[in-house]
Amino acid sequence: MRNSTWGFRPKIAHCQEAHNGYLKRATTEQLLEVFNKYATVEKQGEKYINSVDFLKNYIGILNEPSSDLDSLRLLSGIVDTNKDGLISFAEFQAFESLLSEPDALYKVAFHLFDINGNGEISYDEFVLVIKKTELYLKIPFNLDSQFMKLYFGEKKNRLINYSEFAQFLHDFHEECGTEIFRIFDKSGSGFISANDFQEIMLMSKSHLLTSGVRDNLLPAAGGGQGVHRVSFPYFMAFISLLNNMELVKRIYLNASNENRNREVTKDEFLYSTQVMSQITPLEVDILFTLCHLLHQRAGKIIYNDLQSITPEQYYKEIHNRRIAEIHAVSSPSDRGVFIQVLESLYRFTLGSISGAIGATAVYPIDLVKTRMQNQRAGSFIGELMYRNSFDCFKKVIRHEGIFGLYRGLLPQLIGVAPEKAAKLTVNDLVRDKLRQENGDLAVSSEIIAGACAGFSQVIFTNPLEIVKIRLQVAGEIASTKKLSAITVIKELGFFGLYKGAKACFLRDIPFSAIYFPAYNHVKQAFADEKGYNHPLSLLAAGCIAGVPAASLVTPADVIKTRLQVVARKGQTTYNGLVDCAMKIYNEEGPRAFWKGTGARVFRSSPQFGVTLLSYEILQRLFYVDFGGSRPSGSEKLVSVQGAGDGITPSNPDHIGGYHAVLPILEGIESKFGLVFPKIKSEK
Repeated sequence: MRNSTWGFRPKIAHCQEAHNGYLKRATTEQLLEVFNKYATVEKQGEKYINSVDFLKNYIGILNEPSSDLDSLRLLSGIVDTNKDGLISFAEFQAFESLLSEPDALYKVAFHLFDINGNGEISYDEFVLVIKKTELYLKIPFNLDSQFMKLYFGEKKNRLINYSEFAQFLHDFHEECGTEIFRIFDKSGSGFISANDFQEIMLMSKSHLLTSGVRDNLLPAAGGGQGVHRVSFPYFMAFISLLNNMELVKRIYLNASNENRNREVTKDEFLYSTQVMSQITPLEVDILFTLCHLLHQRAGKIIYNDLQSITPEQYYKEIHNRRIAEIHAVSSPSDRGVFIQVLESLYRFTLGSISGAIGATAVYPIDLVKTRMQNQRAGSFIGELMYRNSFDCFKKVIRHEGIFGLYRGLLPQLIGVAPEKAAKLTVNDLVRDKLRQENGDLAVSSEIIAGACAGFSQVIFTNPLEIVKIRLQVAGEIASTKKLSAITVIKELGFFGLYKGAKACFLRDIPFSAIYFPAYNHVKQAFADEKGYNHPLSLLAAGCIAGVPAASLVTPADVIKTRLQVVARKGQTTYNGLVDCAMKIYNEEGPRAFWKGTGARVFRSSPQFGVTLLSYEILQRLFYVDFGGSRPSGSEKLVSVQGAGDGITPSNPDHIGGYHAVLPILEGIESKFGLVFPKIKSEK
């Protein structure tokens, strides 16, 4: 990310309170309290903030002794509408209100040029401000062009209002690039050298350049064909492409049917551009050239490729209130082994809590599923105890009470915490290790990560499952002896706790290999156009992904259950995985392998839905930045106030609209290229 010339290191602008995408206004009492804290001037009984001190002390910019005074006066004039060098409370409050408006970026720019404060901008006012920009100081381009006369009149005496100014400022950018191209095209051939192209882009369009594009300007010149000159059409198409990257993303999503991981060819993309927009074939050529230079993709692109080309956008993150926010590292490059261990412990802890929440939510369904799977036909004389899952549910409540539905919950919670924690942590860890440098993760890598997660959980799952199952089926037999978890563990011994472990592997590895890739793809499909997932979409994704994962591994779950339950008198006993499978097939038929499928789906699907929802919400609430990957869709980006890829306000006195003041001032530079000298020049 480009470092801001204001002297702060930009991050995403966080705002804790918002309504419909706009900043929540501060109250008059709150603003007055802050105003009085910084008001150091008093005139005729009224308090004022010195306009220069307002920028230096309250806003927190240009606060070095060597800061350029002209820039300070120019920027302070945005707030100081009376142009008397003092900011009254009325002006302070009015600026906070302006910052809270949806088009604040353009309005702040308008006030910057409205030197006289009369609500209109003259040619002389515009020229006075533009001549103070760093770009004009380097390249004094023509301000008496036909373009300027079209807006200000032949005699340049026409005044333009706010709405006209917003359009003018947009068009001026394009005209400025054209004028600079003419300056470098001394021969009038319509071409400039590749080096000139690079220089122009760095001087006049640096706000459009990501680090990847900036480093590849020379190779990209001339279409990446080794041509050492750039035509005017190519120059304009290059700038137009960078200005329209958000539109390009929508074209990609249309071509890929909203699949952000699908590779889209140039022909597919071109067809989508004709359906959706006026992006030209030349711009498409440049797009694919840049993607190839940055990611070595020949003729195909994915969504992440576009992210690396897209200029800093004017969004802020809206999220739930964070209970805690810790930044363990200042940048990803600081991630050492110790930080990675801490990250795994963090995930393990949140995974434990999430697993316990998910297990408790669906435990009654799990008990019904277990009893249905243990119900045998063919080897036990007598009527079947349960006709179906619903009948089982009713009989448990009738004979054992409501708490009978929670038999064996305690060992389940004790075991499920590390089990789910291990599964979630290992899945995240392996995904991080298999992720490519550009952030891509192949489906095969997702499957491997899920399989590893399933393998890791068995060490916790098997003892948990065998104790839980024996407690769950204990209620089926009338007995004066109350069975407890401790009793079961003593009877089984250490090795007995791992009885049926092969069946656990057979069930848990395929389950996780199916579940985690399915969850991530369904989650992406449910994300909004900015990639954000509402909590309900997370729950839905978790539940939907659980349906194929839970149902397809039911045969392995039936075998595991039969191996782990103590056979009662008259029931068939089993001597291993293969023996169990053969006896079930011979005595009960193939349908027996699918016993309890409905109950298993209705248990596993919501359980994992609740677990994954809890896991991601906990990561949002207890935010710790380890410099690694975070769950996709966890931050909601909304186009608001024009406030861009700015910064988190470091001053707690930035309340209400002032939350956005630093991102908006950054946006004045990065969106409009209005960069003013920060350090006074030595003459």
